[in-house]
Amino acid sequence: MVDEKKAKEAQPLNPPPVGRVEEVGLEKSLTLFNGVSIIVGCIIGSGIFIAPTGVQEKAGSVGLSLIVWIACGIFSGIGAYCYAELGTLIRKSGGDYAYIMEAFGPFLAFVRLWIESIVVRPCTCTIVALTFAIYMLRPFYPHCDPPSGAPQLFAAALIILLTAINCISVRWATFVQDVFTIAKVLALILIILTGAVMMCTGKPKYFESFENIFEGTSRDIGTASLAFYSGLFAYQGWNYLNFIVEELQNPKRNLPLSIAISISTCTIIYVLTNIALYTVITPEEMLESPAVAVEFANKLYGPFAFCMPIFVACSTIGSANGVILTSSRLFYAGAREGHMPQVLTMINAATKTPIPAVVFTGFLSLCYLALSDNIFSLINYIQVVYWLAIGVAILALLWLRKTMADADRPIKVNLFFPIIFFIGCAFLVIVPIIGAPKDTAIGIGIMLTGVPVYFLFIAWQSKPKWIDSLTNCVTKFAQKVFLVVPESVTHKDE
Repeated sequence: MVDEKKAKEAQPLNPPPVGRVEEVGLEKSLTLFNGVSIIVGCIIGSGIFIAPTGVQEKAGSVGLSLIVWIACGIFSGIGAYCYAELGTLIRKSGGDYAYIMEAFGPFLAFVRLWIESIVVRPCTCTIVALTFAIYMLRPFYPHCDPPSGAPQLFAAALIILLTAINCISVRWATFVQDVFTIAKVLALILIILTGAVMMCTGKPKYFESFENIFEGTSRDIGTASLAFYSGLFAYQGWNYLNFIVEELQNPKRNLPLSIAISISTCTIIYVLTNIALYTVITPEEMLESPAVAVEFANKLYGPFAFCMPIFVACSTIGSANGVILTSSRLFYAGAREGHMPQVLTMINAATKTPIPAVVFTGFLSLCYLALSDNIFSLINYIQVVYWLAIGVAILALLWLRKTMADADRPIKVNLFFPIIFFIGCAFLVIVPIIGAPKDTAIGIGIMLTGVPVYFLFIAWQSKPKWIDSLTNCVTKFAQKVFLVVPESVTHKDE
C-alpha cells in the first residue's frame, strides 16, 4: 500500500494526453531554389512590362530612368537585407505582421494585417490576373477591344485554377512557381539578347536613345521622385518569402541566400531589359505605348511577335500564383494569433496545405473583379499605407535590437542600413501626402477601417454568447467541407 501511494504521488499534476499527438503543421518543403523562384516569381510580374513607361514619363530622360531602375534595386535590396535579420530572428510565417506583433503588440499588427490581407494582396492578385487575360486575348482581338466581360472571365478562371493548385499541394504550387519563373526570366533574356544583337550591328538608329542621355531630365524634384513609385512597383515582392519562412528548409541559411540571389538577379535583368528596350523604342515612343514589350516584339519579331503576349501571360501566372501562395499564409499567421477566424489556421492532413486560407484568398480576389474598373485607383490609394507599414516593420527591427538584445541573430545588419531604409520609406510616405493629399486621405481611411473591426471582434472580450456559437458552427462546417484539422491533433489509443 505504501508503494502504491508513493507511485501516485510521483505522477505529474498535469499528465500528457492519453494517446499520441500528431503534429499537422505546415511542411518544410521549400528548398533554396524554391525560395529564389518565389521571390523572383513575385517580383517579375506585369510590372517590368508596364513600369518602363511610368519611369520614363516622370524621369524625363533615359539617363535618369536607368539610374532610377538601379536605385530601386539597391533600395529593395537594403530592405530585403533588413528583413533577413527579422526573418531569421522571428521565424514565424506572416512577415512584417509577425515582426510588428512581436515589437509593438496586437493593435498595430492587426491594422497591418487588415490592409495587407483584405485589400493589398487580393487587389494585386486581381490586377495580375486581369493583365494575364488582356494579353491572352490580344492575339484574338488585335485591332479592337475584346467583348465586355471577357477579360474578367479569363481572370476569374486563372484565379480559380491557381487557388485549386494551392489547395491540392504545396509542391504543385511551387512547381508552377518554378516553371513560370523560368519562363518569364527567359522572356526577359530574349529581350536582352535581342537588344545586344541590335547594338552589335553598330547601326546608329539603335544608339539614338543614348545620345544626350540626360536630355529632358525633369527639373521638378517632386515629379522626378514619382518615377521611383513606378520602379518600386516593379520590384514589389522582395519581402514575400518572409511570409512563408516556416515552410523554408534551413531558414538561417536559405532565407538570406534566397534574398541576395533574387534581388541581385532582378536588378541586373531589369536594367539590361530597359537598355535593350531603348535600343529599339525611343523615349517618345515609350510614352505612347504602355505595353512596351509588345511594341518591341512588333518592331523586331515580325510574324513571331505573338510570342511576347504569351511570355507576358506566363509572367503574370507566376506572379498571381506567388501572391496566392504567400497571402494564404498571411491569413494563416493572423488566425493563429487570434486576429482572423480560427478556421483559417486549419490544415488538411493529407495535403498539408491551409485550404480555408487559400480559398479565402482566392474568394477575395474574385470579389475585387467586380471593382476591376476602379481597382487601379484603389491600389494607388493604398501605396502610402504600404510604405508606411514597411517603415513600421523597420522600426520593429530597431526596437527589437533593444528589447531582444541577447537573442540569437544569425544575420545582424549594420544599423546604417535600416536607418537609411526607414528614411527612404518616410520619403515615400511624405511625398504623396504633399503631392496627392486626396488620394492619401482615402488610403489612410481604408487603413483605419480596420480599427473598429479590431475593437469589435478582437479587443471586446465580453461578446454575446451567440456570436461565439455562430463562429463555432461556421468552423465545424468548414472543417467538414475542406477536411481540415488544427495543427496538433490528439489520437486516442485503442
